[in-house]
Amino acid sequence: MATTRFKQTSVLVANTFAFTMCFMVWTMFGEIGVPIAEELDLSGTQFGILTAVPILTGALMRLPLGALTDRFGGRPVFFIVLVCVVPAIWLVQFATQYWQLLVLGAFIGLAGGTFSVGITYTAKWFERDRQGLAMGIFGAGNAGAAVTKYIAPTAIVVLGWQAVPNIYAAIMLATAVLFWFFTYTDPSHRSTKRVSLREQARLLNDPRVWKYCQYYSVVFGGYVGVSLWLTRYYMNEYGMGIQLAALIATIFVLPSGVIRAFGGWLSDRFGAHTVTWGCMWASLIALFIMSYPETHYRVAAAGGEGVVEFGFGIPVWLFTAALFVVGLAWGIGKASVFKYLSNEYDENLGLVSGIVGLAGGVGGFLLPIMFGALVDLTGVATTVWMLCFGVTLVSIIWMWWTERRSPILTRDERHPERPTKI
Repeated sequence: MATTRFKQTSVLVANTFAFTMCFMVWTMFGEIGVPIAEELDLSGTQFGILTAVPILTGALMRLPLGALTDRFGGRPVFFIVLVCVVPAIWLVQFATQYWQLLVLGAFIGLAGGTFSVGITYTAKWFERDRQGLAMGIFGAGNAGAAVTKYIAPTAIVVLGWQAVPNIYAAIMLATAVLFWFFTYTDPSHRSTKRVSLREQARLLNDPRVWKYCQYYSVVFGGYVGVSLWLTRYYMNEYGMGIQLAALIATIFVLPSGVIRAFGGWLSDRFGAHTVTWGCMWASLIALFIMSYPETHYRVAAAGGEGVVEFGFGIPVWLFTAALFVVGLAWGIGKASVFKYLSNEYDENLGLVSGIVGLAGGVGGFLLPIMFGALVDLTGVATTVWMLCFGVTLVSIIWMWWTERRSPILTRDERHPERPTKI
């Protein structure tokens, strides 16, 4: 009979692998959407909507899926979702109109909803002092966005974009089978009570939940939104081909996903607040550098004799270095935000993680659309980073107002059994 430690390890590995594959599928329109946009002559806003629709449905499903996980356990809920998305993935290759792609993308978005299932299922198997690391390892499945940047562009160039849905559908079906055989059911993880709308509303009235939603909309929503936009950005701004653009984009996507496990360890050791505060400031500084647009100056020479012209812009190496810093900061922050939740909402972790995950997913849904609209409206590509800078600054101000300015609040974090004041 398998020991508890073996079950913990097996569940964590299977959960993380399955979530990685789900994230790969969830973000695939960021890559196949590029040739589709060329075929259908889509605007920047339309491209943003195409990539964002799966993110929206995945975000919206996180809340009900989290509640179902609390009631029935993570294993059956996760498996059913894995199986349900396979037909939608496979059918994408036959879509010939924009609306068809949007409908199928909405169904594919279910894959993103598995986050609230897997994070709760993982946390329930581990002791409190190990939950941060375990959830961080699971959350490293975000690196699935990097996996799709390796697989999809090569498949597009060699076989055409229609081959990608075929490949991904087969991978997802195999993942569902492997998940079922390498995970376990623990009846103690199931809740015997149904979560009423009143209880859900009570959580929504908790200002701490809204605060954590804001944090997560930056570190996770920003990660998803930027991941979907990066390939197109590098192609348009630096004249790269799709394979090279996607490869360089993994400098942001892959470390941000993988380092989440390290972020969980840091949060266990130093506390959620300290880690999140540092991550927000690091990303703010890097985003300020990335926001500087290509600028040309005309200055009158001394004595009115002619005009001196010069220009300044962010070279690709500096932009990529700053992007790498943002990826690391957001990757660690994704883990630290959920450490807040495991400390404060142990009994309703599935529901609360669904709410916060929903906020993060909505951020990932809105950002590509806003990116496209800003570029269409202003013609300035770096406005996308100005937007990210702004929402990060809001989080820093909110965190300072509610956690930093009162020394009592920072002491409470060392005693998670005490309710945090707001």
